[in-house]
Amino acid sequence: MQAFELLTARKTDDALALIAQYEGAAFIAGGTTVVDLMKCGVTLPPVLIDINGLPFGEIDANEERIRIGALVRNSDVAYDRNVVHRLPMLSKAFLSGASGQLRNMATVGGNLLQRTRCPYFRDPASRCNKREPGTGCDAFEGIHRGHAILGTSNHCIATHPSDAAVALIALDAVVELAAPGGTRRVPIEEFYIVPGATPSIENVLLKGELITAVEIPLGAAQRNATYLKVRDRASYEFALVAVAAGLEFDGGTITQARLALGGVGAIPWRVRGAEQVLAGKKAGPQAFKEAAEAALEGAIPRRDNAFKVELAKRAVVRALETVVRER
Repeated sequence: MQAFELLTARKTDDALALIAQYEGAAFIAGGTTVVDLMKCGVTLPPVLIDINGLPFGEIDANEERIRIGALVRNSDVAYDRNVVHRLPMLSKAFLSGASGQLRNMATVGGNLLQRTRCPYFRDPASRCNKREPGTGCDAFEGIHRGHAILGTSNHCIATHPSDAAVALIALDAVVELAAPGGTRRVPIEEFYIVPGATPSIENVLLKGELITAVEIPLGAAQRNATYLKVRDRASYEFALVAVAAGLEFDGGTITQARLALGGVGAIPWRVRGAEQVLAGKKAGPQAFKEAAEAALEGAIPRRDNAFKVELAKRAVVRALETVVRER
């Protein structure tokens, strides 16, 4: 790891001024991503700006929404009483991520900005269009068992690693950003960018902007919900397939569905086609199988990860069955 300077920001305006002043500077809060990337030489910021003193560490709830500050630790979100009872999908998603030690350090804002765990991205000796645009992608001919099958391009097949972001997309969360010119709010479904020809551009965050909070509207489909993560081991492992599922009912009929996939997409993957399949249907095996088929439409499997198509379909059905059983 190369030498760097550590600066501390006490106010939001100070943080924004510092990030603009130093070329290549980066914010650090929990450090569970940025320090990893520095250790393996993927990113080499000459200056780190500590933002832990900024006022973004609270969870605020009312009858219409829950607002979570960007500096709230993942563990605190997972165990917050309002989140557990009103957004169980989000609580389960946070609890399924990483390990207890990492959840105690990692922040909500940092979680949204996680970089892919693709080993070729994290190895500076490998070709990677996400790390070095235009150099190529060694994952195509290499080992790609954990890679994406949805939203990929001819330039990148890396998978987005976040669990929480999958749940937040299913929950219609809004990301709040601060910049020198003021704040702006971006629906999280519009926050991430599929790789296309420019996989190095991962989101709409502009240079010098800072995530300050995420806000989630409340409703029945958020309460009748779950998060299912399928992985090689039960802890400290990234998803092969993950499903965020929520349903709203009128008797035994589904009136609204929320469905998003993780572990299979280049970005957290909302499957609105599958949601439309479910709306108006009687909750049961046939509707769930039809939704699973719709959820995987457009998948592009490759040699090592073709198993994810069937695995994802089965995970969708299982997640939906769990919502019905636990409602």
